Formats: sequence, C-alpha cells, structure tokens
Amino acid sequence: MVAPVAVTKFEVKSHATPDEVRTPAKTRVEVVQLEGFTIGRFNFEPGWRWSECIKPVVNTDHCQASHVGYAVSGRITVRMKDGTEKTISAGDSYTIPPGHEAWVEGDEPFVGIEVMSADTYAKA
Repeated sequence: MVAPVAVTKFEVKSHATPDEVRTPAKTRVEVVQLEGFTIGRFNFEPGWRWSECIKPVVNTDHCQASHVGYAVSGRITVRMKDGTEKTISAGDSYTIPPGHEAWVEGDEPFVGIEVMSADTYAKA
C-alpha cells in the first residue's frame, strides 16, 4: 500500500488567473501550481485533434503523457495504439496511459481538469 501524500499548506488559486497558460492550436491549458501539486484545466475547441494540435509541439507519434482527470464539459474520444477506443463525457473521471490519439467529439468544447499531466502537457 502506498502512503497517502500529506498536504502541509492551505492554498486557494483560481484557474481564471493561472500560473502558466499554453495555447497550441485549438488548445488552452491553464496551469495552477500548488505546493507539491500541479493542476491543469484543459480546454479543447471543436475540431481539436491531438495529432494536429499537440503533436507539432511535442514531436512524438502518439501522446506520451499519462492522464488522470475529470471531464467538466464536452466529449473527447481517445484511441490507444492497440485500437482500444473510449469516449469521455462530461461528468466522467478518467485515466489514460501513454500511447494514444484523441479528438473532440461534436461542436461543444471539451473541458477537463487534470491532476497528473498538467506540468508537462503541450509543452515544448
């Protein structure tokens, strides 16, 4: 069993005034740094596709980030290299291992809160 992480500082920060913003095509990643944690609000516009919007920034064939998050709004489909495919919708919590492609479904933006990959996602 892994010991729980202890929080030692009481902090409140808003994603309306993030510590860092990354804006590749059709993407806005708002990053907030808290003591020992990085939380990102990922905003992907309709038509967003990882291979078109993020691949040119990170230069890998598939997304190599591990994701743990919660979908606030919209829908995104993720396809693993082995062909396994799932759609994540508003209200879903998710984990996604490295080695995937993803795209926004429909005409509503996808907004997700990420607690694992925010420190490096969409960063050159």
